Amino acid sequence: MNVYVPNDACARAVGADRVAEALAKQPGVTVVRTSSRGAFFLEPLVEIDTPSGRAAYTNVDAKQAGGLLKKKPTPLSEIPFLAKQTRFTFANAGVTEPLSLEQYGFKALEKARGLDPQKIVDEVKTANLRGRGGAAFPVGVKWQTTKDTAADRKYVVANADEGDPGTYSDRMILEGDPYRLIEGMAICAHAVGAKQGYVYVRSEYPAGIRKLRAAIGHALEAGLLGPESFELKVAVGAGAYICGEETSLLESLEGKRGLVRPKPPFPAIQGLWQKPTVINNVVSFATIPDIISRGGAWHASIGTATSKGTMPLQLAGAIRQGGLVEVPFGISLEEAIYDFGGGLPKGSKFKAVQVGGPLGSIFPEALLKTKICFDDFIKNGGILGHGGIVVYDQRTDMVALARHLMQFTADESCGKCTPCRVGSTRAKEILDVILKGEGTEADLALLEELGDTMKSTSLCALGGLAPEPVRTAIQYFGKEFRRK
Repeated sequence: MNVYVPNDACARAVGADRVAEALAKQPGVTVVRTSSRGAFFLEPLVEIDTPSGRAAYTNVDAKQAGGLLKKKPTPLSEIPFLAKQTRFTFANAGVTEPLSLEQYGFKALEKARGLDPQKIVDEVKTANLRGRGGAAFPVGVKWQTTKDTAADRKYVVANADEGDPGTYSDRMILEGDPYRLIEGMAICAHAVGAKQGYVYVRSEYPAGIRKLRAAIGHALEAGLLGPESFELKVAVGAGAYICGEETSLLESLEGKRGLVRPKPPFPAIQGLWQKPTVINNVVSFATIPDIISRGGAWHASIGTATSKGTMPLQLAGAIRQGGLVEVPFGISLEEAIYDFGGGLPKGSKFKAVQVGGPLGSIFPEALLKTKICFDDFIKNGGILGHGGIVVYDQRTDMVALARHLMQFTADESCGKCTPCRVGSTRAKEILDVILKGEGTEADLALLEELGDTMKSTSLCALGGLAPEPVRTAIQYFGKEFRRK
């Protein structure tokens, strides 16, 4: 019988490799290494086939392997965390073997290469797909601009420099479904007239890098990639947070220090080596195969009025059930935290939640009804970003948290513009004073003024958004900043 054991980094960190080795020694058992379904609180999650579909054993230890298969497994439909999701982009997660060309198929690429390039761009526009990397810019507009810009060379680049604490959706695709990323990029290349592409991956993802390189090799051998169609390479970054910003990423890809470029010109017109370049996030590209297979109108039928499709949410912090869930846009923060995240552990009380990484606003309990969509977050002064959700409980010192986040910005600033380079350092110093209980109203006013300056004059979103966690922490938890 086939027994499915995840080969995802998270599952391996809690013993999945040992579980796989122990199960492989059992008579009649063939161990199949899949990726993870994203239910990290249940890992290692071991699955078997049953007449009614897959069923699972949760939190398996290698010592249990001998008698495990004699026990009754739990049908996946009875695990609410999994059953309540709507999976398209992550449909293969935990199901297929990541490097099996036969299981993946590349049907969308086959269809796309038989279409007129403009037809592909039109489908992406109809889908109203907005970038999943943070800026939420319309993907079809980028593609159209690059397609329409005349040049002797064009490029397609995937931004896999996933640096926000509490995010891992890009990593899960790299490790668990790399062909989906490759297919999305190859479709884009055909649509805009590019022959070369790169996936820029941070070095902290060694397993993802190995899987992706192996997948590119298999696709090349199968004739799906190549000089006549689309050549794809992996570039490994050194881990600078600023290289998640598209122009810094392109500078690094060219072998330079990762510094922000002023815009315009935008990468779609002058990007990699000053050539027209489509640069999208991993999840954005991974969404493309379904749009081509099912149609742009299908994608546009899911979600809210202005946020279409599904979003992978990554749940972390003070919650019972950490992991990745894929849901249509429009559910509330409260539903994400309590229905999927299982709420807070016993003894913990909700205090705040931060969405969108270290640059995201800090929301109090009163904003938990906020819908998970781009516009609702903007309306409430936040960013959805990459979909990372970090929950804080009553033990969190909000001044210490604000200081930590501003220190992060100061450390990760590329240093090119004064507002970010100097502003983040000065803000951190003011927060140090407040943390000691020596702050004044004048210090809070200076923080606000400094934040306004950073927001309006920084070259990129790192400096522009860095004040938001501090601003919202003061707005909703002001008493903690007035400590004496």
